[in-house]
Amino acid sequence: MEEEFIEHYQKKEQTKPEEENEEFKKIEQLRGLPMNVGTLEEFIDEDHCIVSSTMGPEYYVPIMSFVDKDQLEPNSSVLLNHRGMSIVGIMQDDVDPLLNVMKVEKAPLESYADIGGLETQIQEIKEAVELPLTHPEVYEDMGIKPPKGVILYGEPGTGKTLLAKAVANETSATFLRVVGSELIQKYLGDGPKLVRELFKTAQEHSPAIIFIDEIDAIGTKRYDSNSGGEKEVQRTMLELLNQLDGFDTHAEVKVIMATNKIETLDPALIRPGRIDRKIEFPVPDLKTKHKIFQIHTSRMSLNDDVKVVDLIQTKDDLSGADIKAMCTEAGLIALRERRMKVTKEDFDKAKEKVLYLKKGDIPEGLYI
Repeated sequence: MEEEFIEHYQKKEQTKPEEENEEFKKIEQLRGLPMNVGTLEEFIDEDHCIVSSTMGPEYYVPIMSFVDKDQLEPNSSVLLNHRGMSIVGIMQDDVDPLLNVMKVEKAPLESYADIGGLETQIQEIKEAVELPLTHPEVYEDMGIKPPKGVILYGEPGTGKTLLAKAVANETSATFLRVVGSELIQKYLGDGPKLVRELFKTAQEHSPAIIFIDEIDAIGTKRYDSNSGGEKEVQRTMLELLNQLDGFDTHAEVKVIMATNKIETLDPALIRPGRIDRKIEFPVPDLKTKHKIFQIHTSRMSLNDDVKVVDLIQTKDDLSGADIKAMCTEAGLIALRERRMKVTKEDFDKAKEKVLYLKKGDIPEGLYI
């Protein structure tokens, strides 16, 4: 009896690892195995190639027989087996997901009618960006090439980004908006790659407009530096220069850049041939300030004592953004006192607060 029990127990213990192994295989099949994503660098022969991973090193790997080799090409994203690093699949969409965020699917609500003054700037950006996309034959008849891009520069709050939004609203072209700091990536080579994919996406969805705000984040003057971060920023700018005047012509892709400090930009970036038109946004004069004030108060319920001449004067150092902030603050003051009409006193308080915050005379450590 005891011998039979021992024999039965030993057989059970021997079959247990096999059953556990089969169960583990079933779970592994149901769960699936993770795969690495790499970049195909070059072909060695029909069945072998060199790939690089995001971790850094390059590998000499085989190509599995079930992979469609006609779709493989250099710089394409491929799926790698996590054990042998062999190519087991191809990533169909080789576009960075960040580009889908950059693409403006819904047009902004701002239009040229919402811009006070800036008639000259609006006319210049229409000639340089809109007209080449809508009527390119006009430039062919004139025998000239349309500008590749424009740069908007001026003091903060003078309407640079607002004008770019109005261009996106008025034109039917694909609008890609990116801030310069978004092109600075963590890993080596990711910044230039993102610039290439940005222009590639614009070319695929042409006609298209690329708006790069705060271009001084990557376009500053070059200098010798031992910092790896500075060198990567310079590589990103060099790729941008290559896309602006490289061998590939982007006839239906226009570039709009915006900055507050054009004097810090590299001369190679803003030279004619790359950025053909430079549009300055000055501090608004008295007439323009009145127009901006009327635009922002057109939907507000104002008291009879509110007069533009009394509120906006020549000596006031107010930009377009400051006037908008003043109107918003006056409305909030009226709501605080349970009133639906905004009075002159509300505007006076709002103006005083906006000018106080703009001068920067706030004691250190005080948060408002």
